[in-house]
Amino acid sequence: MDVTVENKNSVTRTLNVVIPAEKVTKEMDAAYDELRKQAKIKGFRPGKAPRGVLENLYRKEVGADVAEKLVRGSLPDALREHAPRMIGTPRFDMKELVKGAEFRYSATVDLMPEIPELNLEALVLKRPKYQASEEEIASQLEMLRKNMGHLNPIEEDRPAREGDFVLVDYEGADEESQNAGIGKAEDFTVELGAGKILQDFDSQVAGMRKGETKLVPLTFPEDYFKQDLAGKSVTFKVTVKDIREQVLPALDDDLAQDLGDYQTIDELKAAILKNLQDGYDKRADSVTEEQVYRQLLDQVSFEVPDTLVESELDAILEESERALSYRNLSFEGIGMDRDKMRERYRETAEKQVRRYLILDAIAEQARLEVTEELLDKGFENMAAAIRQSKEVIREHYTKDREQLSIFKHTLLQKEALAHARRLARMEDVDPEALAAETEKAEGADSAEKPAEAE
Repeated sequence: MDVTVENKNSVTRTLNVVIPAEKVTKEMDAAYDELRKQAKIKGFRPGKAPRGVLENLYRKEVGADVAEKLVRGSLPDALREHAPRMIGTPRFDMKELVKGAEFRYSATVDLMPEIPELNLEALVLKRPKYQASEEEIASQLEMLRKNMGHLNPIEEDRPAREGDFVLVDYEGADEESQNAGIGKAEDFTVELGAGKILQDFDSQVAGMRKGETKLVPLTFPEDYFKQDLAGKSVTFKVTVKDIREQVLPALDDDLAQDLGDYQTIDELKAAILKNLQDGYDKRADSVTEEQVYRQLLDQVSFEVPDTLVESELDAILEESERALSYRNLSFEGIGMDRDKMRERYRETAEKQVRRYLILDAIAEQARLEVTEELLDKGFENMAAAIRQSKEVIREHYTKDREQLSIFKHTLLQKEALAHARRLARMEDVDPEALAAETEKAEGADSAEKPAEAE
């Protein structure tokens, strides 16, 4: 066997393999000998059909079988020697197998890129110091009060006003076609001032009394979420059936106790503060993680294999299809086909693959591994996220080795990112200053792209 190598680029390689004629002849002879034993050909006793007759009847099938056998027998050694970092599946280009001649085929393979040594200690990460404010805590408390409030019929004889909850029947007619039945509803509750239909609707219903009927003309914006109303001028016949006002609980210990987990309002406030701050801390972590990717990708340059990009694209499109199906939509329904979607998300897929490869490089260079302790913690976090017992999660992954391997790889990449952040120099900074700096840097990058393209 003779192998020559063509490097298409740093991550794509073509192996041109030549099998000697003697090997081809030997395998073809063996194939026809086996065929002669099994073939049932009219006019010949079993095992007695001449080679020429067999070749006339089965040349194509035998040629394909022998070619496949020669590839299976030669490719593994060729890959071990010339493409040890292969990923994905080879793409073949085979010449026709000819009796008495050498057999040639080509296998084009993608390779895992070799990423230069990363300098994690050179990373300087600016962590925005987000702080939950008293205003945010007050807003959360007000939301809880509203969720626990109740609606009472108004006791005084007065018209509806902003903040009231009004029970109405309404039916619209298109001013152009007088098509009745547009936007029709019965026993519909409107919080005046919330703009659930339109703010103009609320302002015209305000001032109406219980039992009153009124015509309410409206013009809907072109981008209104209900397509049957978007851009139309409609006159609604509105009847107010009831007016209620929202009664909110007092902001005291009773409110905290009604929520079940707290004894005092101060405990509730502390829990809200912790929840808000946890969210901010995660947001700050996400910002620094983005800086890790950006700085490391600035450190090294490498090409990305098409195999990995295509695989990531498949995953992105599958997730997009699932999201659309939840809304009873499809790519075709939003005017996109799969080819257009692939082009639309190709840059996103390549960016994501580069990040995965950087994380794998960190793990390889730092010799990180998934310990039993790390795996156990991963099961624990997964169990908490989906509200299952850790034992159930462990049993699920223990039964499925492929899923367990994927889970471990995900944990290893998370550990690689954490390792990079541990070695980096971390600076706490003002969030607004960092946002301005980031915006300026991204603007500079955008301005440079046309020059790079040239």
